Amino acid sequence: MTIHLNNVTKKYGSDVALNQVSMDFQPGKIYGLLGPNGSGKSTTLKMITGLVYPDHGTITVLGEKATRRICKSVAYLTELDMFYDSFTVDKIIAFYASQFPDFSLEKSHQLLKEMNLSGNKKIKQLSKGNRGRLKLVLTLSREVPIVLLDEPFSGLDPLVRDSIVKSLLSYINFEEQTVLIATHEIDEIESIMDEVMVIYNGNIIGRENVEQLREEQGISVLEWFKQTMKQMGV
Repeated sequence: MTIHLNNVTKKYGSDVALNQVSMDFQPGKIYGLLGPNGSGKSTTLKMITGLVYPDHGTITVLGEKATRRICKSVAYLTELDMFYDSFTVDKIIAFYASQFPDFSLEKSHQLLKEMNLSGNKKIKQLSKGNRGRLKLVLTLSREVPIVLLDEPFSGLDPLVRDSIVKSLLSYINFEEQTVLIATHEIDEIESIMDEVMVIYNGNIIGRENVEQLREEQGISVLEWFKQTMKQMGV
């Protein structure tokens, strides 16, 4: 397994973000972590990256305890829009290449072309959709075993979402990489997910294989998600 959470609890004051969660993630799969806003999705990803530490339990990534040093093996797309606005697109690409030895300039240039992003454009001049595209370029250009995407479709129009899904299919190494997408936008990624799990109020309340859902139960991921949430009275 590439990622292992063992009985993990995380609190912010009296609020429980994760409640005794245990789960594993294997290489070569795309996982969907589904749930409404505030359910614990972002906290889960931040703890896997080592940006946040659990109050109880353990998290290991590639056999190592998840600390900030784990960033060498994890590409993380945050839901936050964090850029140096005075940089051009080319300059932020060069900056990432200087920070991460695994950053592929060749892949970044291919992605920029596919995303119709101009390298000369200043980041402050980019629309929200193009800033979302740029975040994906920077994340997918890293050649690492683990890719974490936190709400990659937030606030983006359907055309941008389609381009993101196509890029995921084109630039993910399905043999070696583990991909975890935290989102409440289910329709966009249903076609590319291998397994899905639902988190609600810090608890994992369901986990299924997507192919089995379709073939054995005859329902979509969205239908399964709605049923799972309904059982919780939501």
